[in-house]
Amino acid sequence: MRKLCFVDYRRFRFSRLNTPEFSHLKFLLYWPVFGFFFLLVERLWIRERYTPMHCAWDDAIPFCEYFLIPYLLWFVFLVGIHVYTLLFDTESFKKMMKFIMISYSAAMLIYILFPNCQELRPLAFERDNLFTRFLAGFYQFDTNTNVCPSIHVIGSVAVMLSAWNSRHFSKPGWRAIFCVTAFLISISTVFLKQHSLLDVLAAIPICVATAVIVYGKNIKHTKVKYLNGRVSSKYL
Repeated sequence: MRKLCFVDYRRFRFSRLNTPEFSHLKFLLYWPVFGFFFLLVERLWIRERYTPMHCAWDDAIPFCEYFLIPYLLWFVFLVGIHVYTLLFDTESFKKMMKFIMISYSAAMLIYILFPNCQELRPLAFERDNLFTRFLAGFYQFDTNTNVCPSIHVIGSVAVMLSAWNSRHFSKPGWRAIFCVTAFLISISTVFLKQHSLLDVLAAIPICVATAVIVYGKNIKHTKVKYLNGRVSSKYL
């Protein structure tokens, strides 16, 4: 089991970017690149035609503004795991970034080849409260295009798998917490009418395929084997 080691970024200099101590920081360059292409597809490259994502289950799922809490938790979830892995577990950070780079790029490619949207947002809210007022402004800011597969779901799974494969959060209790949080964030997207259930389901095979690519060896080597009722120390 690898040791938890704090990375002292006070020692960082650009001249040390290619050293083993700080080379992992180059993975962060993916975020502005992805942000540029997402902005391009969302705001600048307006298509004449988008395919609405919809299924019968969407009509059966009620709007519930209180799911705004787990929905916004996604941003804390994603930033938090970046901070933790950058400071204490750079190997987990690198694997997480590989997962994000592959899965997010796959989602972006789908947005380009298959322009899609959702038309599920309520025209008026039944209740007037802090959550609905926030969502009214959020709906105006956030477009309803490029929704399938859901980046919210993919990002939540990325955080969950990173935590599961880190040293500190790999214990059963922590794994359960990250799993439940990722689940709540994912379903919040359909209860807020930000996504169709199809968007959530479409994200699952992308996450599974990417997990096999990035974490396949980890899964194989961390299988727990019981010998005479005890866990073999070889696998700890």
